[in-house]
Amino acid sequence: MNTGQGLKISSYQRPVNLIDIVKRDDQAGSKEKAPRASFKEMFSKELAGSRNVVFSKHAQERLFSRDIKLSEESLNRIADAIDKAQTKGARETLILSDEAALIVSVKNRTVITAFDRDNLRQGVVTSIDSAVIL
Repeated sequence: MNTGQGLKISSYQRPVNLIDIVKRDDQAGSKEKAPRASFKEMFSKELAGSRNVVFSKHAQERLFSRDIKLSEESLNRIADAIDKAQTKGARETLILSDEAALIVSVKNRTVITAFDRDNLRQGVVTSIDSAVIL
């Protein structure tokens, strides 16, 4: 490994140079040093930036009207589910979690609509090519 180049992680959507992040933090020159983030925290933060999950206006309205609340952990699990669907070549997927059922455009990483469990039992889901169960 060439230490002058830093450690690059390029298997995700954008390369991340963690060495430069640490150097940038060191050069900030603040008189009071904030506690330094661990490698795991920095890695998770950079990784999450490339794994955004977007909610369409329609999906936001459905979440609100059906009082569906998604925790940070749920959002991470949804991002993982989108990643899995993407590796299998899915385009439109149904993600089933404890909180909700979501129809997601995998290419755009966009939640198109959301159902609570009761609404899902009463209907038929069409125009999907895959399902991921969390």
